[in-house]
Amino acid sequence: MRRLLIGLAVGAFLAAATACGSSESPRSSGASGSGKESGGGTTTVKVGVIPIVDVAPLYLGQEKGFYSKRGLKLELTLAQGGAAIVPGVVSGQFQFGFSNMTSLMIAQTNNMPVKAVANGAASTGVEGEDFGALTVKRGSAIKTAKDLEGKKVALNTLKNINETAVRESVRKAGGDPDKVKFVELAFDQMPAALDKGQIDAAMVVEPALATIKGQGGSEIASPFMDVAKGLTVAMYFTSRQYTQQNPELVKKFQEATAESLAYASEHPDEVREIVTTYTKIPAATLEKVTLPTWPAEPNRASIEALAALGEKDDLFKSTPDLDKLLP
Repeated sequence: MRRLLIGLAVGAFLAAATACGSSESPRSSGASGSGKESGGGTTTVKVGVIPIVDVAPLYLGQEKGFYSKRGLKLELTLAQGGAAIVPGVVSGQFQFGFSNMTSLMIAQTNNMPVKAVANGAASTGVEGEDFGALTVKRGSAIKTAKDLEGKKVALNTLKNINETAVRESVRKAGGDPDKVKFVELAFDQMPAALDKGQIDAAMVVEPALATIKGQGGSEIASPFMDVAKGLTVAMYFTSRQYTQQNPELVKKFQEATAESLAYASEHPDEVREIVTTYTKIPAATLEKVTLPTWPAEPNRASIEALAALGEKDDLFKSTPDLDKLLP
């Protein structure tokens, strides 16, 4: 029955793609399959991203000219999560997108032609000092992930990496993840919902994590660490068709993104500054943000561990083919 429900959900996934955007940013209108020439030999490509710290390297790379020197101009559009971005890329609304690895694997096993092309963001690998955490409000009686049985836990999108990771944290704490009530909520809405008691816990990433800590909230688990140390959380991707039709453009995007990731890793102060251009986080809070890591290459072993958990939770129709999905 669970497999049937997942299949039906993914069927609706494509049909509902236009309704999945973030309310923070207007969605871009029709994109051509190969990007748009914008004069002077520059090609504009639309990229679906999420308003979180993870994607700061793209904004920074655009500002530093890493894309323009390769003839690319990025048109960045905000969405609530990677699950909402996948159908936008497959349909040609975006040429590239940013998505968590679980959503990409679900898409692939549902015959959606996705292809990861560049690394995105990874866990710090440090317990209690990661850029993502399972959090509760000040004074909460919930002390461990096991205590979440029967409680309401917010995720940015259901059936993505955050749900998989939280379920594993609950298991490792001795609890039953099937007894947790998962609800969908945008990251930027989680701090207020948690503070008001509308949810019992929230799986958040930065900058929402710093906001919750600023409200007196606390971490009860580091779910990404519970999946694998140095977990590759997300990657940039496109469609297989786009890769085949525009190999040189994809190569330019890969090269510019690699340069952007390296620059972001070496200039954390500039990362924090650029985050203020696409989120509403106060400067005082931003100073306390824990940054993810931006390795040049994905950690395949960690992705394999994530895939195994996805199969355990019955998320996939078949075993993900990582050789086809990864660069």
